[in-house]
Amino acid sequence: MRRLVPIALAWMLVWQMSETAGAARSETIKMVLDTTKPLEFPRGKRLPLFLWPVMDIGAADPAEAEKIIREMNARGIAVITSWNYGAKDKSLGDALEIAAIQKKLGLEVCVHASSCLSAFFNGDPSTAHVDDNGERFFDDSFAGYMKMGCPFAVKSRVPAIREQVEFFARAYKRRGIPVDFIFTDWEIDGPIEWNGAWAASKRCKVCREHIKNIGDFTEFQKALRIVRSEIQNEAYAKPMKSLFKKVLVGNYGVYPNDGYRYWWDYYEKPVEGAPGKKDQRAFYRQWFQEFPLTGYTFAMPVVYTWYSTALWYDYPDCDYRWFYNLLLNATNAGKSTPKDTPVIPFVHWHTTDPPKNPDPSVKQFSEGKYQELLWHMLLRGSDTFFLWCGTNEARDEIRLLHPVYAAALEYKDFLDNGEPICFDVPTRQGPVVSGLRLKKQVLVRRTDFDDTQTPVELRVGNETLSVPRLEGKCQILRLGK
Repeated sequence: MRRLVPIALAWMLVWQMSETAGAARSETIKMVLDTTKPLEFPRGKRLPLFLWPVMDIGAADPAEAEKIIREMNARGIAVITSWNYGAKDKSLGDALEIAAIQKKLGLEVCVHASSCLSAFFNGDPSTAHVDDNGERFFDDSFAGYMKMGCPFAVKSRVPAIREQVEFFARAYKRRGIPVDFIFTDWEIDGPIEWNGAWAASKRCKVCREHIKNIGDFTEFQKALRIVRSEIQNEAYAKPMKSLFKKVLVGNYGVYPNDGYRYWWDYYEKPVEGAPGKKDQRAFYRQWFQEFPLTGYTFAMPVVYTWYSTALWYDYPDCDYRWFYNLLLNATNAGKSTPKDTPVIPFVHWHTTDPPKNPDPSVKQFSEGKYQELLWHMLLRGSDTFFLWCGTNEARDEIRLLHPVYAAALEYKDFLDNGEPICFDVPTRQGPVVSGLRLKKQVLVRRTDFDDTQTPVELRVGNETLSVPRLEGKCQILRLGK
């Protein structure tokens, strides 16, 4: 996510400690409730909608907190509480108050635990790289504020990080309160293979000892991703799963993949010699299959309108430049993730991380086509959405996102039990079709980026499905006679 301080921690602390925090929370909650409507179709057992602005609603007035939780739930929206280890006693008390209400109402207990994973690379000399002269050094090529050290020294930090997680988790267990969903936004910390990391590891004698063929980027990436995955598992996923058997636990940007990553985060820079594949001006990086090693129980892909994305492609319609790349991201996770593992993608509509003087050819993704993208994501394996945005963007982001989530519940039988019929992302600007098959019926969505009027023919099993053009609506078509 785009930010200027590590792991969203400062944002959360400002939210909690500002003199105006209470008033700001109230205004945000009112905005969310005013912008959304109660669900027309019940969500049943489907996951709620997760909204970054609906975190830490405050627990000073339990009656008011319960009212807010009820009103959010009527709209299918989860309320999330943060575990802030920097103010652990107060944070735990507030979080338990909200969690107790959620348990009483039979709702999911949802937690944001980024603070608990901060930080493996805490600047301690013991975590540094070591050169041939025995001198310790750090890699400062990541966002300018993180001292990234030796990936094989960071394991010593696992017990301390695990204790930060377990401090909260044990308290929930003692109170008989489950954790149903927990996520972290753990990014610029731990081993990462981009920016100056490869050069630093080649200089580090400890890294050279552990990675015998360190000149091969694939081997280097594999070694770092294994360590990165294992420390997440040991310090975070395992302790949560040991206490809460059914917990959904995951982290930003970690999900099964098809061997490539189709987006770049704001703090990542290319590395000469790293393998990948080209698509017009895009370069999709080779990616390691880290998800199974993390122990996570849900996938969390990132489907953001990163500014640079719109400059990668030559499609005449800028909307298709956005749509094409974002659908590649979502499809990657959808087709690669087992059906019994929920896919909860982060989404963001506003152009993400634009420069001060943007290229005039980069147009904002249109509202209508963004909503079409959301529909296609649901028909390709996404189970719900997690909106990330700042408070200044929240009204428009929620205004676009919530109606799609709510309307899709009309088709929850397809969403719960259907099988995606295709994962094709057309390289030519034109019609795009996604769908879910349930027995002999197929729920489809067709979105057109040209004037094609003829039906799109798709092979579904041994049959051909003819999908007519229909703007802005789903269709339920039947296979066979």
